[in-house]
Amino acid sequence: MQIIKNIEEMQALRGKMEGSVGFVPTMGALHQGHLTLIRQARAENDHVVVSVFVNPTQFLPGEDLEKYPRREEADRKICDLAGVDALFMPEIGAMYHDDEVKLKAPAYLGYILEGHRRPGHFDGVVQVVMKLFNLIRPTRAYFGKKDAQQLRILQKMVEDFFMSVEIVPVDTVREEDGLALSSRNVYLSPEERERALSISRSLKRASRLVMAGETDAEAIRLAMEDMMREIDVEYIAVVDRDFRPLERVKLKETIILVAARVGHTRLIDNIWI
Repeated sequence: MQIIKNIEEMQALRGKMEGSVGFVPTMGALHQGHLTLIRQARAENDHVVVSVFVNPTQFLPGEDLEKYPRREEADRKICDLAGVDALFMPEIGAMYHDDEVKLKAPAYLGYILEGHRRPGHFDGVVQVVMKLFNLIRPTRAYFGKKDAQQLRILQKMVEDFFMSVEIVPVDTVREEDGLALSSRNVYLSPEERERALSISRSLKRASRLVMAGETDAEAIRLAMEDMMREIDVEYIAVVDRDFRPLERVKLKETIILVAARVGHTRLIDNIWI
């Protein structure tokens, strides 16, 4: 595995890669969820590139940019063992410059739900992913369904800019107790982690209600809210695949999303129905 921190070296290496290239962009602190993305990329492509870059433009003032978990040595070992061909770990100064051309997230998708709670967040996401796509020129890029709104925005970016990369959605990976894997889970105390389980349990309850024939979005939302009384729920949303609100659940067309704070830690999760 080659470890690259220089833009020119990454471009030169990419130029030597023949066949398909699978790309997994990350902010590091790799866990089983990231490993699932890497393994799928490895199975479906001739080459695999992983990036580790804590992107400052997607953090809002007062968010956890400085304390975001960083485990570079562990990330290197995980990627090496997973058969990654190139690990791209650029410095901020290599990726960003003064007075840059800026990309903006779409007016609707970028400013509802996560975008409403974190204004400007998705602008930073599309900016860095466009840069990485132009550097890596992947055949396929792999993203987790847990970040469902991000996933749809990146799909739209690829569509709107006529890009040739295929965005591959990958199912959310969970701990044995149901908690969705996240680099931010390390912030949770044992007691907070126990309370955080109400998020995935509420989504399971929603799924059971739908399987039993309940389609009323408000009834499902209230049932979920009742299960999360001990945490600070920011939103529960029942939307279609383009994130338009639904009054009725439609099978194979619906996503139910949750954002909540447990102590000082903000968590998101969802279920695709």
